[in-house]
Formats: sequence, structure tokens, C-alpha cells
Amino acid sequence: MKKVLIFIPTYNAAKTLPVVIDRIPEGLKKKVKEIFVVDDASQDNTHLIAIGYKTQTDLGNLKIYHHKKNKGYGGNQKFAYQYAIDNGFDIVVMLHGDAQYAPEQIPSLLEPLEKDEADMVFGSRMTGYPLKGGMPLWKFLGNKFLTKVENHFLNLNLSEYHSGFRLYSCEALKKIPFQLCSNDFHFDTEILIQFKIKNLRIVERPIPTFYGDEKSHVNVFSYGMNIFRALWQYELNKKGIKKVPKFSNIS
Repeated sequence: MKKVLIFIPTYNAAKTLPVVIDRIPEGLKKKVKEIFVVDDASQDNTHLIAIGYKTQTDLGNLKIYHHKKNKGYGGNQKFAYQYAIDNGFDIVVMLHGDAQYAPEQIPSLLEPLEKDEADMVFGSRMTGYPLKGGMPLWKFLGNKFLTKVENHFLNLNLSEYHSGFRLYSCEALKKIPFQLCSNDFHFDTEILIQFKIKNLRIVERPIPTFYGDEKSHVNVFSYGMNIFRALWQYELNKKGIKKVPKFSNIS
């Protein structure tokens, strides 16, 4: 049986975190080795809510960690993935603490990794009906545009690159220098580029889309520009014009 870590990154998620953990299927909640809540120096009481939840539910495999200084979305992932590797996990699941992604979908997303048919799996909103799920039109169109550009540069055929519902094989993570990726939100694109360079298997599965009243912390303009910058760096590195360590230190 694979040793699975469910990593829940949180930032100002006091209202939604208990709901997210509650919605993890009971069988899976007991099956996984650890549920790892990592609070990234929230300005609300997310950390205390997590501790209170653990006390009230007596969930033995729930572990809580609190960063005293904000590491950023990418930095928080780096911390958790290194933790997963260092502690001998086989699979790490990233489930956002803001309830945008459905925990009920984890068993379906886990399947390709448990069967060793993938090195990474992500839940794609764009294969379903994201607008019906409340995705704003401008986000839908922006996602489509960026995905088309990214597929062109990387010669892939993914339905999107911007879902945060992701699962990784820890053996695959050991093969790439993910610690060199950005600490910002475009970490998700840069690690996909690393998987592409290493010819690792990327599988996407459809997931429902849900947009509630959660606050987005992403600056859309800088996010888009950072993605273009990452693609340009990939091209320069691929053509031997400029060595970019995060894309060249992959043997």
C-alpha cells in the first residue's frame, strides 16, 4: 500500500479549513498516513482553528505546522514536498484549504498514482463546465489563452496549467530541482515545465469547479507575466542561449 500524505496549504482559511477536512472521505481520512496542514503565517486564526479541530475530532493522523514568516504559495509547497520526501511518503496530495477544490475527488485522482500509471496527476476544471461552477468569464478566457500559449511552447496537450489540485509521486519529485522554482504562484507552471523536461508522466482528471466568496491572493497581471517569463527562460535554456538552473539542472 502506498504511503500517502494529504498536504493542505492554508492562508487566512479559518472559515473553510474545518469544512475541507470534514469533506475528505472517511475511508480515505483513515487510510492516509498523514493529513498535514501547513499554515503560511496567516493573519487570521487559521492555525488556532486547526489545533482546535484536531483536539475536538481526535484525528490522530492530523499534523499541523505554522510558518512564522510567510513563504509564499510556491515556498509553502517546497516545504511540504521536501517534508514528504524526507519522511518516506510515496504520494503527496495538495488540497487547498479554501474549499475551492472538492476533497471528494481525491480517490479518483489518486488512482493513476496508486497504479503507477502517472508521476503527477492534477484535477482539471477546464474539461468540465467551469463557467457553470462560477468561474468568472475573465478567468475562463485567461486560462484558455495562457494554456494555449503554454501548450505551444512545451509541445503538450493539457487542458489547463493553473489548477491547484495536484498530486505527485515523491519518487518523481526527487528527480527534479523543484526547490529552484519560484516561491510565488507560478511555481505550478515551473514545476510542470520541469516534469516536461524530465519526460515524467502527467495525467489530468476532470473535477467540478466551485467558486465561492473566498478571496483570491493572486495578482492576475503579474501572474501572467511571470508565466511568460518562465516560458521564455525555458526556451532560452532549451536552445542553449542561456543556462537557467531550474530548467538545466535536470539530468
